[in-house]
Amino acid sequence: MDMITNRFKQSLTSADVTYGLWFGLANNIAAEICAQSGFDWMLIDAEHSPLSDRDILSCLQAVAPYEINPLVRPVSGDKTVLKRLCDIGVQTFLVPMVDTVKEAEAIVSAVRYPAAKGSNGGGTRGLGTSMARAARWNMTPDYFKRANDEMCVILQIETKAGLKNLKKIAKVDGVDAVFIGPSDLGAALGYPGQPDHPDVVKAVSNAIEDVRACGKAAGVLAVTSELVSIYKEAGASFIGVGSDCGVLAKGVQRLYESFAAGIDAKGDY
Repeated sequence: MDMITNRFKQSLTSADVTYGLWFGLANNIAAEICAQSGFDWMLIDAEHSPLSDRDILSCLQAVAPYEINPLVRPVSGDKTVLKRLCDIGVQTFLVPMVDTVKEAEAIVSAVRYPAAKGSNGGGTRGLGTSMARAARWNMTPDYFKRANDEMCVILQIETKAGLKNLKKIAKVDGVDAVFIGPSDLGAALGYPGQPDHPDVVKAVSNAIEDVRACGKAAGVLAVTSELVSIYKEAGASFIGVGSDCGVLAKGVQRLYESFAAGIDAKGDY
């Protein structure tokens, strides 16, 4: 079984829009349940959840037999953080809070091995394949030849500084896509908790168009059908439409409300 080819990275060149789910429940069983949902991809979010490296590894193993493509959002773009995640098998990174070209270049370099002599596009990723799940513990003979090309770097823009430098960041060699974070960007623009405010929607749509004009794929989180349509029209290639935590919270609330509706004043059902 080919465990190196990055199917999500391949999908970025397609005209078809892909849809995904945010995953924050730090549990491999929950990850496996979500993997059977039918979504194209799931974003394992270590930035805003208690997921540890070991948790991420467990979730990657749980979803591996399924068709869904796992993406990982690390807590930061720190080189050491990215190196450890690369070694446990993460190929597609969505790195939060990227504001400058220098940061973008450092992230691209961190997930790539130094180039072979006479080759281009190398990085600074440390070699530790004898202990790395990514290389199947040195049992994947052509891993070094393919690893760099299969890495997928998505940078998240969610501040005024990032928005200002958006086009320059998108054009960095090795950046495969740019993801616009409507919640934090909305807060930065003066609309905390209002990702659907018209000014935020306009800023996000313009950013998506700018990314596409730079020749890169654009992604976004859109939790209503109206926003999905707007951002799809703007050119978004991959769209997150909800989260496991949100589905669970709302589902449990609906279940309780349907149950409570049948209880009379005496407490009898």
